[in-house]
Amino acid sequence: MPIKVVVAGSPGRMGQTIVAALQADKTFHYIGGIGRSEHDETGLLSIEEALETADVIIDFSTAASATALAERCAGRGGPALVIGATGFDRNEEDRIAEAASRIAILRSGNFSIGLNLLTRLIAQMSAVLPPEAWDIEITEAHHRRKIDAPSGTALMLGEAAAQGRAVCLDSVERRGRDGLPGLRPEGEIGFSVVRGGGIVGEHSVIFAAEEEVITISHSALGRAMFARGSLAAACWIVGRPPGAYTMTDVLDAAGSKT
Repeated sequence: MPIKVVVAGSPGRMGQTIVAALQADKTFHYIGGIGRSEHDETGLLSIEEALETADVIIDFSTAASATALAERCAGRGGPALVIGATGFDRNEEDRIAEAASRIAILRSGNFSIGLNLLTRLIAQMSAVLPPEAWDIEITEAHHRRKIDAPSGTALMLGEAAAQGRAVCLDSVERRGRDGLPGLRPEGEIGFSVVRGGGIVGEHSVIFAAEEEVITISHSALGRAMFARGSLAAACWIVGRPPGAYTMTDVLDAAGSKT
């Protein structure tokens, strides 16, 4: 039986890309889309219709809408949820974590397979390159319509770098510099942001020492790769027990089959 999928945020650019991918893949049965969780929109499913029919909902809407939807799903014990929205504040993070104690939720700042593999490399490199000799800077660029900064992907990369150094990102991050910020503190992880035009997504992690610099970059050439990753996540999460999952779980499962 095909997996029944609803797409939250289906009218958006990413939502439309996911819908097209679902309709072209016989593994899935696309039920329909929903708009913002606080109200219905013409031509879309109601929240209740979505909750009653879907095996999994893929949500690329907004942080606020995704959080509200997670709580609605958790309140009735399902369906499972794949979240690609970004820009969550601490309260929303906590609410989604609570919802994940009752349903399966897979959340990622980026569903590109290549980018998720890159985060593993960043963690490994930051574990080897000591903070007293190597500075870490993360740069990202997106289209003018993106509303959150740094991007969820940039924060994923920052978390990977912090994990490699066994520190909390909150304690070492620097989100932009202006004026006279002073000397760069040892171990700081810096973020720089560009917004303009139709840039799909550009991310670079720079490891800089006195005599050499290593730059690792990833370029998104289209949104289809994000859609493919979200479909892989949706296929993987159906039937999973309650919990908070990431694309790392999906990649680990794929690796165990090879």
